Amino acid sequence: MSTTLAPTATKRAMHHVPFWNFIGPMLKLRRGDFSGVQEIASREGDIFYTSLAVQRVIFLNSPELVEALLVKNHKDFHKDPGFEALRYLLGNGLLTSEEEFHLKQRRLIQPAFHKKRIDGYAESMVHYAREMGGQWQDGATMDIHAEMMAVTLSIIAKTLFNADVASETKKVADALETVIHYHERYFSQAAGRFFEMLPLESSRRMKESMGILDGIVYRFIQEHRSTQKDSGDLLDMLLQGRYEDDGSGMSDKQLRDECITLFLAGHETTAIAMSWTWYLLAHHPEIEARLHEEADRVLQGRDATAADVEQLDYTRRVFMESMRLYPPAFGFGRQAIRDTQLGPYEIRKGDVLVVSSIIMQQLERYYPQATTFDPDRWLPERSEGLHKFAYFPFGGGVRKCIGESFAWMEGILLLATFAQQWKMRMSPDARIASEPRITLRPKYGVKMILEKR
Repeated sequence: MSTTLAPTATKRAMHHVPFWNFIGPMLKLRRGDFSGVQEIASREGDIFYTSLAVQRVIFLNSPELVEALLVKNHKDFHKDPGFEALRYLLGNGLLTSEEEFHLKQRRLIQPAFHKKRIDGYAESMVHYAREMGGQWQDGATMDIHAEMMAVTLSIIAKTLFNADVASETKKVADALETVIHYHERYFSQAAGRFFEMLPLESSRRMKESMGILDGIVYRFIQEHRSTQKDSGDLLDMLLQGRYEDDGSGMSDKQLRDECITLFLAGHETTAIAMSWTWYLLAHHPEIEARLHEEADRVLQGRDATAADVEQLDYTRRVFMESMRLYPPAFGFGRQAIRDTQLGPYEIRKGDVLVVSSIIMQQLERYYPQATTFDPDRWLPERSEGLHKFAYFPFGGGVRKCIGESFAWMEGILLLATFAQQWKMRMSPDARIASEPRITLRPKYGVKMILEKR
């Protein structure tokens, strides 16, 4: 169910929460503990704000207000200033661009994510999962997060570039790790230049890592331009795209920005979602058993296909519930570019609005027993009436993740494929903690013991 709020004649004041009340919860959040901010959100309700000098930071915990922000009033907001750090890595791609240019790029790129095109990637997804699972050893202890990062890297390289990057997997993974670790230094262009001028080992590694990623992407762009044939990958679709106004295509620089964005989003986020799903399943053997039963019943020992995704209903619910508790993109911000209004609340130009899926998706008023891992809460009879913006791991509105259908298919197929042959148990010495950075990574990985079924 969805109800968009409209501005009303009766204006309502927001509750102010002193900034010092956030200091402890924010320090805990930096360590991966969301309990402090969750407590504030539960206590303060739909909307409240704190002040940083002259700037208001407003927190939204209402699906109706989030819908108003992302759908009805989206033209009144830009990405928050924190996205400047991401622009250093992603350039002016779909995730970071604004207004007319963003809409122009989205129109050009959208056909690459048509369902028929996405269905064609199922074979690659299952192939790489089978290949990885075939190399595992019964009783071995492994970091499942590292394994999921490797398999999703292979999948995105194949589907985006029609390339096998097996020989470059470690180099690419290390470069991404470095860039993600240090990207926050680039919160402004001046800060970025300052750090680059310092004779720091980290600055050298950052520059080198960006060079590695750019070099690989530009190499693929040039190879595709020179062959001038459709290999069926996403990059070919981007090369074929033409702008409506003048019929031109994307420049190499814009292709680079979009490819880096899709590469990071299509690799990192799915791997994280998979890692947290295996972690949750290891703690809920009764749910794991139902997942195995469905994989055996639907697939009957054969490889999964795109046609099986609809039949793997419990697998979908498991993945959906995992992303409710551990959404890879756990929060985002918007900054008002003009005075506006969300429902009865006045928003001033310059206000920063903060929305967190991990907070909203664990509020008891929307999810009874909110911290319980319960895939059956997504059965139609139980989820009917839930506002669509009470669950938004992929965002919403015109900026909703363009690769959402890709991610759903990949997650479901990987879960079913690995579940056909393997169980996973937590290693006794596993250290589990979340690390909120660009995404909600498992800070120490997810150390597990493999058990052949």
